[in-house]
Amino acid sequence: MIFRRFASTSSLPPTIRQLFQTDLVSFKSKRVQINGWVKSIRRQKRIAFAVISDGSSPQSLQAVFTDVTLAKSLTNGSCVRLSGVLSDSVGPEQDREVQVDAVEYLGECDPAEYPIAKQSLTVEYLRDHAHLRARTVPVASMIRFRDQTQRTLRRFFEDEDFTYVHTPIITANDCEGAGDTFSVTSSPTPATHSQSQAPDKEKKSHFFGRPAYLTVSSQLHLEAVASSLARVYTLSPCFRAERSQTGRHLSEFWMLEAEWAFATQLRDLCDVVERSIKSVLNQQSSELPALHQDIPDVRKASLEAASRWDKSWASISYTDAVAELQKYQDAYRKFRFDPTWGGPLQSEHERWLAEQLVGGPVFVTDYPTSLKPFYMRANENGNTVACFDLLVPHLGEIVGGSLREERLPLLEEAVKLHGLDPEEYGWYLDLRKYGGAPHGGFGLGFDRLVQWISGIENIRECIPMPRYAGRMLL
Repeated sequence: MIFRRFASTSSLPPTIRQLFQTDLVSFKSKRVQINGWVKSIRRQKRIAFAVISDGSSPQSLQAVFTDVTLAKSLTNGSCVRLSGVLSDSVGPEQDREVQVDAVEYLGECDPAEYPIAKQSLTVEYLRDHAHLRARTVPVASMIRFRDQTQRTLRRFFEDEDFTYVHTPIITANDCEGAGDTFSVTSSPTPATHSQSQAPDKEKKSHFFGRPAYLTVSSQLHLEAVASSLARVYTLSPCFRAERSQTGRHLSEFWMLEAEWAFATQLRDLCDVVERSIKSVLNQQSSELPALHQDIPDVRKASLEAASRWDKSWASISYTDAVAELQKYQDAYRKFRFDPTWGGPLQSEHERWLAEQLVGGPVFVTDYPTSLKPFYMRANENGNTVACFDLLVPHLGEIVGGSLREERLPLLEEAVKLHGLDPEEYGWYLDLRKYGGAPHGGFGLGFDRLVQWISGIENIRECIPMPRYAGRMLL
């Protein structure tokens, strides 16, 4: 471990993570203050030990009480402030410990009533206690891993000279055209309710003067900004009102989306996706040992192989992928859904392509026009569009992207073919009318990325407070 001297102008006391990272000489004979929660307590006749965590690190700090009376009121889950001297630990399980000489009890916790006092709790039980599950080791590690992952991605896009953009959560359009949107309405007070009965009732019933929805994607808004700033991205929540109960779907999820001007080759988009994800796979995360504790070695090996900078990820066209799927289905009849050209790839198809055919991440490109949204650039054959989905082993699709249709006449035709109102998308057409540039982009499911790399089985355990059909506790 590389130590550094703790030099900070912060008025906050150091966290446990900072104490573990700091050269112990910096604290030699100096008092430190530790704030945190008691994870366990062990009392002997002349000495007591407590494990303290403040959530900043997967490592907890051992507190040693040579005056056992100081620890007499400690219970699992209680919140305390400890004062003492940091020192090398004589025990083999930790590098350092704090010799406590003063205790301040900040928050009591009755161990008889504490819902998560047990060491082993099911994921279903913790979902029922979502407000407390961040106190468990796996969930806390997942949250810190999410933080590390978004930091790594932000650094990647900053290094590529992308500008971060705050995109709207409330929107007037359904970017994907799937119709699985949440409507946004106001709750009028009695005073405003009477006004809604005035003429033009339908218009006044909408807070914004028109129907509004929670966004399913920031793409269209990013395209507007990319027509000026060239390279833009965002990481923001998205919402989809689909009732799927699979282990990879949420109703509220986070998407990293990027758009940039002057992109003309699909391979260039895939290259940015691959390099951004490999930057995450190669980050030195202290959380992965805990998260990977129970996943099979074959999955760890798969992640290790995917992280290699010297080996590019595979690519296959949708047409060739369907041909391979059909060949396998004809021989073994293993798929529940028959693969057909023009039909969507089911989850079982995606996983077979990544796990069996390729044995790693794979870009599937050039899907039929009928399967994709209106904004994707038409290929010369007229039947497919210049797009891709990134499929990964043990999960399936985690990224989707495309070149965007910059040719105004073709885009206008696509809007009509998809049954959309040209007036509703007039502003989007203007982006091509006034100095339109070739461009492209993608959307990466952030929660799915966390799920794939961490090995967590269900995406509901990849976000602190999951929202899905029939469930929203807080």
